[in-house]
Amino acid sequence: MSIQLGEGKRRYERHFVSKLTDADAEQMETQHWLSVAAACSYLSHEEAERLISELARVGRMLNSMMRKADQFCGKGDMPDQSDE
Repeated sequence: MSIQLGEGKRRYERHFVSKLTDADAEQMETQHWLSVAAACSYLSHEEAERLISELARVGRMLNSMMRKADQFCGKGDMPDQSDE
């Protein structure tokens, strides 16, 4: 959800980065709860590690987008909303 909100904030780099930061925090929290689920035997340790690895990959992508936010933002790639 945070990533979708960030998409709508692309005109404003700080807002975009803020939403990406929220998304990164959510994926980190999900990693934590997967570890808890595995520790409580709700999920196998192997499955938890696989999912955590995928989430870490998503986190790296989000961090890369934050570092390069200027490439994703700007008035040139968004429609002018004043025409509506």
